[in-house]
Amino acid sequence: MTWVAEYADLAATILRRTPPLPVRLVAVDGPGGSGKSTFAERLAAALECAPVVHTDDFASHDQSIDWWPLMEEGVLRPLAEGRPARFRPYDWVSRRRTSWVEVPPAPVVLIEGVSSARAAGRDRLTYSVWLQTDRPERLRRGLERDGEGMAGFWADWMAAEDVFYAADPTVDAVDLVADGDPRVPHDPEREFVVIRA
Repeated sequence: MTWVAEYADLAATILRRTPPLPVRLVAVDGPGGSGKSTFAERLAAALECAPVVHTDDFASHDQSIDWWPLMEEGVLRPLAEGRPARFRPYDWVSRRRTSWVEVPPAPVVLIEGVSSARAAGRDRLTYSVWLQTDRPERLRRGLERDGEGMAGFWADWMAAEDVFYAADPTVDAVDLVADGDPRVPHDPEREFVVIRA
């Protein structure tokens, strides 16, 4: 059974929780093409412009999953100490890391992307969300965004995700599972569809 919920209510739930760190870290996880970025943007707006850190800024063509030490060093450790996060995002076109970006230790910081709620960082999260979307739809979205010439890349990327999530079944550990491709009538700017909470 699914039901419709409001981003404003989710934001209020997150703000009521006592965080394990000086900031409330909220992960929006799920495989590529599941709708994480859109969900994170709308939740960030409901949280009055909470900053969003994207795992795509840490991953690269050569490291689809094994980039976590960069997240620890650049984001989790400094925010845990009340300092700004600081990292060099990966540019997927030029295939190199760009200039430094800083993210302030705001009341809530969203971490959006594949494996953002992984076991290695789960104890520091205030809240976690998983976006559930069927594989064919995820692939369709990915190729629509990146082009049909990236079909081989997407096949490899999805295979790496499968291996990772088989070893770390994140969907079983999150606070909320939302439908990344809902058929239920709702206002997508204000609402989302819950599969499990």
